[in-house]
Amino acid sequence: MSYQALYRVFRPQLFEDVVGQEHVTKTLQNALLQKKFSHAYLFSGPRGTGKTSAAKLFAKAVNCERAPVSEPCNECSACKGITSGAVSDVIEIDAASNNGVDEIRDIRDKVKFAPSSVTYKVYIIDEVHMLSIGAFNALLKTLEEPPEHCIFILATTEPHKIPLTIISRCQRFDFKRITSQVIVGRMKKIVETEQFKVQDGALEIIASAADGGMRDALSLLDQAISFSGDELTVDDALLITGAVSQAYIGKLALSLHEKNVSDALETLNELLQQGKDPAKLIEDMIFYFRDMLLYQTAPDLEGVLEKVKVDEAFQNLSKQIPAPALYEMIDILNKSHQEMKWTNHPRIFFEVAVVKLCQSAKAEAPSAGQPEIEDLINKVRRLEQEIDRLKTSGFQAAAAQNQPKEAPRPQKSVKSGYKAPVGRIHEILKEATRSDLEKLKGCWGELLAQLKQQNKVSHAALLNDSEPVAASSTAFVLSFKYEIHCKMVAEDNNGVRTNLEQILDGMLGRRIDMVGVPEAQWGKIREEFLQEHQPEDADTNTKEEEDPLIAEAKKLFGAELIEIKD
Repeated sequence: MSYQALYRVFRPQLFEDVVGQEHVTKTLQNALLQKKFSHAYLFSGPRGTGKTSAAKLFAKAVNCERAPVSEPCNECSACKGITSGAVSDVIEIDAASNNGVDEIRDIRDKVKFAPSSVTYKVYIIDEVHMLSIGAFNALLKTLEEPPEHCIFILATTEPHKIPLTIISRCQRFDFKRITSQVIVGRMKKIVETEQFKVQDGALEIIASAADGGMRDALSLLDQAISFSGDELTVDDALLITGAVSQAYIGKLALSLHEKNVSDALETLNELLQQGKDPAKLIEDMIFYFRDMLLYQTAPDLEGVLEKVKVDEAFQNLSKQIPAPALYEMIDILNKSHQEMKWTNHPRIFFEVAVVKLCQSAKAEAPSAGQPEIEDLINKVRRLEQEIDRLKTSGFQAAAAQNQPKEAPRPQKSVKSGYKAPVGRIHEILKEATRSDLEKLKGCWGELLAQLKQQNKVSHAALLNDSEPVAASSTAFVLSFKYEIHCKMVAEDNNGVRTNLEQILDGMLGRRIDMVGVPEAQWGKIREEFLQEHQPEDADTNTKEEEDPLIAEAKKLFGAELIEIKD
């Protein structure tokens, strides 16, 4: 192909090009100069923030013919060969497609051979969290004590899925999201190099839509330039990214502040007719009100604003809307945004949120010119009644002191208040099968044994009094004797739930989610499910005609474990 995407053409060739990650690049450069680099590194962070690029730069710098250097020269044969991919001693592996034990064993067998053309053999394993439990175990010893000529660099976007035994053997560097200002600065250099014409404000829109990822920003810039032709305008950037101009958001915000439901719904409908995504639009509204709240609090700190450009219209509107109204708008819009994820009609939730905001504001706003004398009189009357009540209760309290005191009643134990996710449990019960449950119960003892082998005694203790009670191919319900244990596992305290699901993934060969339920709540949830899904033409006299021995057996062992044969 004669044309390459911008993010490939402008992939960083020096550490200074990895923008926004100075805390990582500076540490790596000092280690290279002092020859104190480690045998294993873990690069974690969001997508498109420079993890793989930094790994390749490190591989070039450590093998550069002019080493020790803080930057690869990109002129020697080693640097050029690693850049073009011709050096076989720098191996980049995609763990998503090579996640089995055999692939890791192959690495373990070949790692002992010396490099053929450079000083160090470097293994870059991308998306390492996709490796199976067996593959991680096969990598442990090699990762801890590799040969002197070998370096491992692991990259991942989900470090919480990596076993602690792997993390403890690596130097970990956390890549952070890149700020919009830094992304815009990098894109300006690229635009100047490629001699593209860009209207003011267009790059800011693209940077905002990239959500902290440089690769996403360059991909959007590439797409926008192809669409725009001669000059990239603000309208083109808005159309490509699906974002909404600040003028439209300000218009909708003003309608909400003025409680004008008609104008607000008309503006919303106009934006949706243009093809805007309701979820993205409501997110832009949340950030708009968030930036307005921060601007009201600290108007001098414009650097903390995420999406908004401070102009005259924004300043005027921020003076009109009080902070309590902003709190309410952010709260209602955020709840609607969460509910949008579980529906096929997100537009409805947005419209309901608009109407709710306007109506609640109307109810709280006092009508102009309404006399307040009657309200004051009513308040005085209520105060007088309260004083009379207190006097009466005072006399009663004095009389009660002369009477013998009753023995204190035992206080009821306070429940922790954990409520099982009934809807999710019902979904699992709809797809649950006896074979899945028996298979899961068959490997439960082995699971507890593995937890003890991993020195996860606290995890095993939490799961000792638990039992799988229903299972489908993708999820299962785990009943706990004690409600506090269920709550701790459901909230993933100390990673117990993540560790449990990883072990089951290795045993069953598939991902299976855990849903916890206290034993006291399980019976009621199961009974409700059976009542909801009982056939309409079921014989109503079945319960009365049931054999008493069968009924007693169901009480003792549960109906799902009873099999009746004639």
